Amino acid sequence: MRKSVTLPAVVMVTSVLLAACGNDGAAVNKVSEKTAVTSEAQTASQDTSKAGQEATAADYSVAVEGYRTFAVEQIDAFVKETEKFTEAVKAGDLEKAKLLYAPARMYYERIEPVAEALGDLDPNIDARDGDVEAADWRGFHRIEKALWADKTTDGMSEYADTLLSDAKLLRAKVETMDIDASLMVTGAVELLNEVSSSKVTGEEERYSHTDLYDFAANVEGAREIYNLLKDDLAAKDKQLNQQIADRFEALEKELAPFKDGDGYVSYEKLKDEDVRKLSQNLDALAEPLSNMGQVLGV
Repeated sequence: MRKSVTLPAVVMVTSVLLAACGNDGAAVNKVSEKTAVTSEAQTASQDTSKAGQEATAADYSVAVEGYRTFAVEQIDAFVKETEKFTEAVKAGDLEKAKLLYAPARMYYERIEPVAEALGDLDPNIDARDGDVEAADWRGFHRIEKALWADKTTDGMSEYADTLLSDAKLLRAKVETMDIDASLMVTGAVELLNEVSSSKVTGEEERYSHTDLYDFAANVEGAREIYNLLKDDLAAKDKQLNQQIADRFEALEKELAPFKDGDGYVSYEKLKDEDVRKLSQNLDALAEPLSNMGQVLGV
């Protein structure tokens, strides 16, 4: 990139030389030396600024690599569990397919921002009825409707094969995708938005009512991103860092009573007061978490 100090430096030296014609040459030398020092200082300042920017960009490399590792681990497990789920669907084992459905989805819900950054993969895997054209509807929720509403696996083998293929494609693409601190911070906020817009309302899993699995997984995914960046955040704003930590804890505490073994109770068992408290704790967390990117400068 062209440095902006060159032209002003030349103009200054020329002006001084014209004004100093016939005068003492020492004055010209003095001004020229001053101009050279100024130019050097400006260049040094630019170099320092550039170095600072590079250092800032490198500050989050450990967190970014940590998140990539987490995402790959989750997607590996997602492919494995989705394969078990789709095998049960293709075998016509209705009850087994129902048991495997929500746990398999949790791995996906933890890293959903990654899939959302990869074109059509998210709607192909996770679109609900009405989100896409009827002819294009496929993925988990297409099978969910068959299992719970229609109470059958009939006609689902092709959808099962396509779902597994999409899951494997997600695994292949994550290896080469660009992940940075900005995607992480935005992803954490988007995960909470997902909870607020569909999980806490009971709209996500409208047939199976397994919304709390998705709710918990989204929160866990956001928490992982925060955990990877919290030391950097604490160095810049201890108060905000502590506020986010406290509110994650409060939300997780509010969610804990609804655990059922390794999973969660049906969303239909929640009372209006339960939903209200979960929503309040969710909103209380979302507000400070949305400020994390600005503080970190990403």
